[in-house]
Amino acid sequence: MGPQTKPPAGPAGFSVPGLDNRSAMILRELVETFVETGEPVGSRTLSRRLPLGLSPATIRNAMADLEDAGLLYAPHTSAGRLPTERGLRLFVDGLLEFGALGEEERGAIAARCAASGRSLQETLGEAGQMLSGLAGAAGLVVAPTAEGGAVRHIEFVALGPGRALVVLVHDDGQVENRVIEVPAGLPPSALVQASNYLNARLTGRTLEEARGLIAGEVAANRTALDALTQQVIEAGLGTWTGGQGGSLIIRGQARLLETIDQAARVSEIKRLFERLEQQETMLRLLDLAQRGEGVQIFIGAESGLFDSAGLSMVVAPFRNGQEKIVGAIGVIGPTRINYGRVIPVVDYTARVIGRLLG
Repeated sequence: MGPQTKPPAGPAGFSVPGLDNRSAMILRELVETFVETGEPVGSRTLSRRLPLGLSPATIRNAMADLEDAGLLYAPHTSAGRLPTERGLRLFVDGLLEFGALGEEERGAIAARCAASGRSLQETLGEAGQMLSGLAGAAGLVVAPTAEGGAVRHIEFVALGPGRALVVLVHDDGQVENRVIEVPAGLPPSALVQASNYLNARLTGRTLEEARGLIAGEVAANRTALDALTQQVIEAGLGTWTGGQGGSLIIRGQARLLETIDQAARVSEIKRLFERLEQQETMLRLLDLAQRGEGVQIFIGAESGLFDSAGLSMVVAPFRNGQEKIVGAIGVIGPTRINYGRVIPVVDYTARVIGRLLG
């Protein structure tokens, strides 16, 4: 779903399957009030915000129907109601009005993302920091791999039984880390030998050039490598095959933790950050971003990255000069994130980064 193609909902009427205009209006006003306050919303509050003629009793009846439909629920400690994840999804898909970005805001975003005098990694980190500040959430960027550039150095580091970290340093200073599986019981000397062998052939070459050279040596049996070391080298190079992935940049984790009060949810968010550090999660994020042409919104468990921590993710892909999706940018925040504000900001930031890459 992309905000650039979604017309704003009109205040006079709504077209939401299964809901009449009054119920849709009440649901929309309740969600917008919840986004503003983070508190359960009662019928008297809504009666003051909605057009005249709707009494608290009428609103209570409509809220009861919305609760029966699974769109609202009542916390134990309050007479007010909160939207369920299903209610939030209906709001985002059919009732949300997107705020338009003014010329000044677009200029400020473009200026923050300007690449002058900075590496791509620094520029993307600044973009993630900007989104974190604007959304009051954690900003995240799946940075594109620098596969097309020359390599300065590669290193294999043992992580434990069956796992190793591959650290790749590009000529422009960008550093990428990947975790690979290695044979159980692999001696440390095999990692050292793999590093030395690759550095002798990678330095000054692109990964594609090095792959070709090494494949030729292996085919001609000129490597003098034992089978285990050769397996490590293949795994290390193979993790960059296809140009997907790259590195994950997260900014503003503390903002996300500030919005969560319960200890159990703090624990879940910490586990989320641990998952975000894994390579397969980066590929999953990139896959999620590629599902549509524009911004993708995932509420609660829809993305498969969250459990029940009450989180939402708004993410958009960005493209290089060949119109290929090479990365993604977005935010992770509480389900009460200001969708109408965040969605157009994420969308525009992804477009600015795409222009820089182009």
